[in-house]
This record gives sequence, C-alpha cells and structure tokens, in this order.
Amino acid sequence: MIVDGKKVAEEILHTLETERAAFGAVILGVVMEGGDAATESFVKIKSRVAARLQVEVRRYAPQELTRAAAECSGVIVQLPLQNSDQLLAAIPPEKDVDGLSLHPKVPPPISAAIAEIFVRCGISAVGKRAVVVGAGRLVGMPAAALLRDLGADLSVVTHTHGSLDELNGADIVVLGAGEPGLIKPEMLTQGVVLIDAGTSEQGGKLAGDADPRCAEVSSVFTPVPGGVGPIAVAMLFKNLFTLAKRTQE
Repeated sequence: MIVDGKKVAEEILHTLETERAAFGAVILGVVMEGGDAATESFVKIKSRVAARLQVEVRRYAPQELTRAAAECSGVIVQLPLQNSDQLLAAIPPEKDVDGLSLHPKVPPPISAAIAEIFVRCGISAVGKRAVVVGAGRLVGMPAAALLRDLGADLSVVTHTHGSLDELNGADIVVLGAGEPGLIKPEMLTQGVVLIDAGTSEQGGKLAGDADPRCAEVSSVFTPVPGGVGPIAVAMLFKNLFTLAKRTQE
C-alpha cells in the first residue's frame, strides 16, 4: 500500500476548517534565519495551509523568540538553525507547536503523523522489530520515542552508531537521515512497513531517503513528496489549534 499523504492530510484539514470558527485569532510564529531552498519550501507549504485555516504567520529572527512567544498562539523553530537546543528549550510548553520543548503539551507532528498512518493501515508495533535511521530532532528522535511507546523492539542507526545491516529483518523502518536514495530495496525485508520522512533536496526537487523502488518490497510505503510530509503539516496545525484553544478558554 502506498500511503496517499495528501488525501489523509485533506481529511484532517477539513476537520480543522470546521473547528476553526469556534475560536478567535490564531497566529503562528516561525523563528528562522534566511533559509536555503528546501527550508523556504517547507515554510511556503506551512504558509499555504495557514492561509486556508485563517491563521496569520509571522516570521521572527532567533533573537526575537521571547517576543514571538508573547505575541503568537504557537511558535515553531524552523530547523536547521544555530543554537537550536537553547531556542527549543526556551519555548514555553504552552506555545510549542512542534512538541520539542522539555515538557511539551502536544506530540511532535511527525509522531502524530506516523501514529495516524499506523491506525489507518492497521499496523501494530507491539513486539515488532523496528529500525529508525537518523536521530534528528524533527524525525529520528520523535519517531524512536513513539515506537518505544508503542512497544516495538527498537534500534536507531546513525552515522556513528549501528549499521544499515540492521534493516535486514526489520518489520518497521522509519527514515530520517536526509540522504536521497540512501536505502535500496535489497536492504529491506519483503513486507516491511517503510515510513520515509527523510526529506531533502536533490536537483531542485524534494527527495526521500528511500529509493522509490523500495515500494515494491514494502507492505506500506510513504513516498516523497506526498507521503508523511503533508500529514505532519496537518498535525502541526492540529497542535496549533489545540494550544490556541487552551489559551483562549
């Protein structure tokens, strides 16, 4: 099964549109520096969804984080960014839309997106062998935490820890390395659940960590673009609405 992330996201956004009329102004603060093409693309995608949901988007420099938290319903730190650990730690939990602060009030959007895919596809992680490739803040770390919580037997592979040989025999694989085409079909076991969240830029286009041919050996596969990404964006705005409602109650 190839997951149609755009369709899933559309269903979530339709629900959010219905909820939107129930509360007042919503402002999303985006803390960022001048980004590369991929970063600007991500921000544009979020801005388009924001416009649809009648959410104002304001950009702030890193040194303006405190002001962003005071003025906005929720704040995201657009990674990669220097001093990101300090910035993320400084976001008040009640304004942390990405769920990356020390005591978040909402789940990271990627975790929520993966959980949504599992529910829709009838996937249970209990006792399954799972491998996460990459340990970044936006994908690897949240995905690993989710799989542990769901009862998977988990391994995390990075450039300095573990080996891609661990993919052989894995029931569930989540990719977040940001290296286009890193994973080939022959590295995987037939029937694997493959969640490719390793979005990066290649030749001016977005590409995933998995060679597209990996779909041929996967029981569930999320393509890039159009897979887990749109769902994660929808979950980000679901988080924003959750936080905005709490502050307006």
